[in-house]
Amino acid sequence: MNEQPPAMREKPYKPPLHKLARKAINRRIGELRDRIRRASPPWLRRRFAPVYDSLDALLVDHGVFRLFYLNHYHIGGDAWRSAQPWPHQIRRIVRKRGVRTIVNLRGARDDCGEYRLEKRTCKKLGVTLNDDIRVYSRAAPKRETIRSIRDSFEQLQGPILIHCKSGADRAGLVAVLYLHFVENVPIEQARRQLSLRYGHIKQAKTGVLDYFFERYLAYAKDHDISFIDWVETVYDEHSLKQQFRSRSWANTLVDGILDRE
Repeated sequence: MNEQPPAMREKPYKPPLHKLARKAINRRIGELRDRIRRASPPWLRRRFAPVYDSLDALLVDHGVFRLFYLNHYHIGGDAWRSAQPWPHQIRRIVRKRGVRTIVNLRGARDDCGEYRLEKRTCKKLGVTLNDDIRVYSRAAPKRETIRSIRDSFEQLQGPILIHCKSGADRAGLVAVLYLHFVENVPIEQARRQLSLRYGHIKQAKTGVLDYFFERYLAYAKDHDISFIDWVETVYDEHSLKQQFRSRSWANTLVDGILDRE
């Protein structure tokens, strides 16, 4: 009897050599930065903290690219989206948009220079920095995360700015939820916030976010059920993750070349 061929499996992603080299360089830069900090007296560290953090943001967190392009767009109502903003960009957005709350989807990261810059800038401007919810771009959204995001919208003081690192994937996910929960926009229309226009590539592992909404829409065709009721009663995170498939070329682009978080 002939044996059945083994089940097709998605090939594990192997980082290209240039990405491994970049990580090694970033690690050495981080070690040098920490060594300089430890060797500096406390008064010097306090005085030059913005300089240390700016170098960290430029060299380690790829902030140099966001100096030229912030991926900043209006979502709807009193909400905006962007990549991780620099202090001068925060000041400009607050002045121009009247933003009173910034939602950082990367979460509180005291080891990140750009986070420390953002935290100090928000404090000086009197802007609330909400960093309680950390969202992931390559994982099926957790039911608790969707619930927490929905509940947080009721407490945030607008106008608000929602950002992740690149403003493409996690910011897109939360933008969809903002339009649906706050502006009452149907998921079918709101999910356009996850598109190539913002740098989101659905063929990569980040496409699991698109698949999340597609699964709801497919179910809702045959069932009279709201999105949040589907999340609470039907949605299976593990099943969705197992069924989703990405493309290797897209993963190479997103993870290897663009180096998305």
